Parts: sequence; structure tokens; C-alpha cells
Amino acid sequence: MKKIFMVALVAITFLTGLSQVSAQTTYNKDQNNYIVLTRKIPQLKAILLAADELAADDGAKFGEFHVVICGETVKGLTDMEQMQPFLDLAKSEKIKLLACGFSLKKFGVDATKLPKEMGVVANGILYDFNLQKDGFLSITL
Repeated sequence: MKKIFMVALVAITFLTGLSQVSAQTTYNKDQNNYIVLTRKIPQLKAILLAADELAADDGAKFGEFHVVICGETVKGLTDMEQMQPFLDLAKSEKIKLLACGFSLKKFGVDATKLPKEMGVVANGILYDFNLQKDGFLSITL
């Protein structure tokens, strides 16, 4: 009985994941879109400065720039003193700061305590792969 329950749970999880993938937004492929996965909050400064440089270099072809913070470092995302300089740098509407929901759950971080400027994705790695399918350039630090 336990085995049947586990197989059913895995099947439901798999099918739910497929429906989430198919519901992805398609981004403008005529623009340069970027995604960065990082495990260290201090790297945000260099990442956001790179985003500004890319925006200047790309001009009208600059699309979106997503940054997903994952791993144990998500514990620091609720520290406004630490986060405010990065939030200020990421003011552009084209730069999206996101937290990995999987990491938040794993490390016991309450998503409601994150800065209001940040979003949450269910799984940062899956999010990255799906954006790569949509033509985003990706790097993991």
C-alpha cells in the first residue's frame, strides 16, 4: 500500500510539473534576455552592475534580466540592511530579483518576510532551464 501511494505521489508531482512548464510565458526572442543563478548575496552587486552594462550595450535589444538567489544564502534575504543596496541597484523594471522557493522552504525562510521588490519561483533550477528554453542566456555563480 505504501509503495502504491509513493508511486501515485510521484506521478502527480510529475504531471503537475509538466503543467507548470507548459504554462511558461514566452519572451521576446528578438531581445537579449538573461538569467543568473547565484548562491551568494554579495555577488548581487557585480551581477547588477553587469546588468546595467548589458542594458547600455544592448540598447533597445535589452530584454529582461532575472536573478535567482538560491541555497543557504536565502537566509539573508530578509535582512533589509544587507539587501537595500542591492534593491536600489535593481530598481529597473527589467531586472527581477527572485528567491528560490525550494531553498526558502529547505532553510526555513518565511517568504512573506522577503523585501516587497522580490519575487519567488518554486524551483530556481527548473526556472532557469525553462527560461533557457525561451532563449535566455544563463550563467550560474
